[in-house]
Amino acid sequence: MTNSVPHVALVTGAARRIGAECVRHLHQSGLNIVLHYRNSGTEAENLAGELNRIRQDSVKLLQGDLQNIASIPKLIEQTQTAWGRLDVLINNASTFYPTAIGEITEQDWDTLMGANLKAPLFLAQAASDELRRNHGCIVNITDIHAERPLKGYPVYSIAKAGLVMLTKSLARELAPEVRVNAVAPGAILWPEAAHHQAEHQAIINRTALKREGEPADIARTVEFLVNHAPYITGQVVSVDGGRTLSN
Repeated sequence: MTNSVPHVALVTGAARRIGAECVRHLHQSGLNIVLHYRNSGTEAENLAGELNRIRQDSVKLLQGDLQNIASIPKLIEQTQTAWGRLDVLINNASTFYPTAIGEITEQDWDTLMGANLKAPLFLAQAASDELRRNHGCIVNITDIHAERPLKGYPVYSIAKAGLVMLTKSLARELAPEVRVNAVAPGAILWPEAAHHQAEHQAIINRTALKREGEPADIARTVEFLVNHAPYITGQVVSVDGGRTLSN
């Protein structure tokens, strides 16, 4: 994207890990960033400070709970106010934890569906007019387990499968002005908790490249879809080291 006025990207859940790396890559490509976070205030401030030292007044912070759907239009309004425009929405914020059959609660359903599917829908809806005006784009961060359910995580897998269909539906609904795509990570920096390590290692063992990916692998793909893919929409790009080649 090129313009005398820098284009603006809103990246949700962007203070740490994959979100933070997406922010760095999009910022390096010349975009201004609205960096959304919920609880990771210190990390968000540090990242914004790092990037604002590189390019003055190029990153602004936005705190909010995306589970509070009623607040989402206001968050989009605040984003547009930052530099008077919004061109890119990266739906990265996510919640991930196991839900064993027989123990799933309605709260589990609401939490996992809310973070992984409901919030991206309402963010896209609130941003749609501005994105259409600017011929912008949306990139959703899904998961290879949208296609191959992760044992022990049925609600999470269902939510990410919904996000894949949301990606394709929005690509039709918002065309021709707005492109909508998704990136599906494989074994890339899962939550740090020890009880995730066994299934994490099992997935790496079944990955063609036999190694864990890095957040930069996802961020480079996101940046490609934003800046270098004007004729790609409605697609899900798996960044999984070949994990989906095997059973």
